[in-house]
Amino acid sequence: MSFSVSTNLHQPPLSSCRTMRCSGLNLQFPGVGRANSNAEFLRKVNKSLQCGTRNQKPTRAVIKMMPIWPPRFPYKIPGTRHVQWLDVWDCLYRERIVFIAQDINEEFSNQILATMLYLDTINQSERMYFYINCRGGDLSPSLALYDTLKSMKTPLGTKCIGSAFNLAALILAAGEKGFRSAFPLSTIAVENPAGAAHGQADHIQNETNELLRIKDYINSEFAAKTGQPMEKIAKDFRRMKMLSAREAADYGLIDYVVREAEEELEGDDDAVQND
Repeated sequence: MSFSVSTNLHQPPLSSCRTMRCSGLNLQFPGVGRANSNAEFLRKVNKSLQCGTRNQKPTRAVIKMMPIWPPRFPYKIPGTRHVQWLDVWDCLYRERIVFIAQDINEEFSNQILATMLYLDTINQSERMYFYINCRGGDLSPSLALYDTLKSMKTPLGTKCIGSAFNLAALILAAGEKGFRSAFPLSTIAVENPAGAAHGQADHIQNETNELLRIKDYINSEFAAKTGQPMEKIAKDFRRMKMLSAREAADYGLIDYVVREAEEELEGDDDAVQND
């Protein structure tokens, strides 16, 4: 009896560099293993981004994503054990912080006014803080905010965290003395209000007179808040005057620069410890 043994074992052919392919992020050989999950995911993403046709018109697939703004945070109601999930703006309002982070228009001004009046009604002894990162806005809504700030009985602190231009700078200066501040890289800029008018000559003259009246009022308020003479205010703000945080403190628009004040306090503490 004779046996024949075959030593030619079946092995998958080795692939050359030309037959390699990438599947997802892992290098794959055809016929060996299986593609990872990234390949299927990337295929679906690529398919969703491809243009298609609908009624013989090119279309693009709509990618639906979970909304991520505004973010929500757990907020513990004072005096209770209950926790509510609130968006970031509601959390700030409940801590008596008002954030002005866009140009001031009619709608935004009305929202801030309603918040201010409500916070002033429920508690007039606890300080309210305005954080300002605003490049100005419309004249009438901004003046409405400023007049409301002056009429509130709640103590007010203001802080510039980016920029405060034009009437946003006036709101910054409207805070209580000693509680007006800015971060070191903040920019404060002020110039006279501008406007445009058209129509009959009498109408243009009336608009001009009203704008000049508002300009004089704003300059007088800046003079009262900064301690600068009215003539200097009128001259400085004839064109855009750009001030750094340190220059704004020297000018009187704010009382201190945030990190500089903290460093001075730390230096005083070190001096006391050394003594």
